[in-house]
Amino acid sequence: MKTSSWPRTVSGVLIVAVLLFPLYWMVNASLQPSGALLAPDPAFFPAGGTLDGYRKAVSSQGPHLLSSVVVALGTVLVSLLVAAPASYALAQLKVRGGPVLVFVLLIVQMIPGIVMANALYTVFSNLGLIDNYLGLVLADSTATIPFAVLLLRAFMISVPKELTEASRVDGAGYWRTFVSIILPVSRNALVTAGLFAFLFAWADFLFAVTLTTGQSFEPITVGIYRFVGNQSADWNGIMATAVLAAIPAAVLLVVAQRYVVAGLTSGAVKD
Repeated sequence: MKTSSWPRTVSGVLIVAVLLFPLYWMVNASLQPSGALLAPDPAFFPAGGTLDGYRKAVSSQGPHLLSSVVVALGTVLVSLLVAAPASYALAQLKVRGGPVLVFVLLIVQMIPGIVMANALYTVFSNLGLIDNYLGLVLADSTATIPFAVLLLRAFMISVPKELTEASRVDGAGYWRTFVSIILPVSRNALVTAGLFAFLFAWADFLFAVTLTTGQSFEPITVGIYRFVGNQSADWNGIMATAVLAAIPAAVLLVVAQRYVVAGLTSGAVKD
């Protein structure tokens, strides 16, 4: 057992190293003065580092970070509120045209984002949802809901029919069965779908730059884009902004890792 496990350990270490190496250089660059980054031989360790980049990042990008948190959490809420009942209906109930709907969801995943962004801009402009949190949440949800439905449906199909049938025998309706039985046993899948929705909304640039003008609010992705354009020589400030933007996603991935693994694999094997 020990002999066969060492390749897995080595591969895990290599994966972690590959992921952490760019992050290290981001942190390293964010702690060095801008002039030091332009030296022929940049320092491997930020000796005599400075926090000026983080001060500039917090002062200029703090509101953008808060805006991204609001949009990402709103996207998670809308995605799960729509995707969870839809997945339950497709997986446990005999919905007419269910397979066709699943196929349509797969097709929707193939539509280029720029096509959806242009179409949504026209619709949201008529509805007054440009430069609006609700508009950006709905736009991000158009991309996250189909994926969440497919993911949750794959898990809910594996939920034993005996559980739902027993609740129906006890007099519970479809909605009570969904709330009391399906949701609790689908916790890992729900966390996984919510995490993917959060990460998509957090990293979204296309919808954000299309549906916002900067007059009322901007997500962090657009904020970094404009910050880079205005501060092209201030690389420690730019890297400090990138580090701050990466922290929430990294923390969520670490905290929810075991739920994500269980949610992705729970529907893979059918008894």
